[in-house]
Amino acid sequence: MNKVMLIGNVGAEPDVRYYEADQAVATIRLATNEKGYTLPNGTRVPDRTDWHTLVFYRRLAKVVEHYVHKGDKLYVDGRLQYRKYDDKRGIEREAAEIIVDNMEMLTPRAASQPAQPQPMAGMQQKGPAATVTTEADEDVLPF
Repeated sequence: MNKVMLIGNVGAEPDVRYYEADQAVATIRLATNEKGYTLPNGTRVPDRTDWHTLVFYRRLAKVVEHYVHKGDKLYVDGRLQYRKYDDKRGIEREAAEIIVDNMEMLTPRAASQPAQPQPMAGMQQKGPAATVTTEADEDVLPF
């Protein structure tokens, strides 16, 4: 299994879709940054930004829908998954996605969107950041 841990900023509002029996899947793009540096010979290596596609399922997707917004800083861990699809021209492509198991919201609530919804049932606030997990009991998310 390819375990992945990332800290980055959300690039756009989450794309949330619902399917059978009120189940949800959310997708976001997360930008991670690597600071530039200067080599001993004076060569400057610029900053680098990589974009990652994150996929959240079920209860965690609903949390993303209500609490995650463009610009928010997140810590996520999950597993790397590859999938194949055909593009609009019928050419087979491969995509790498991170299936998120755990998420910690690192943006303080006051810095996030101004109108914050009330916490969902079973969630608790933990300081300026919040932690959400899909382990064990999905009905009770430690926050």
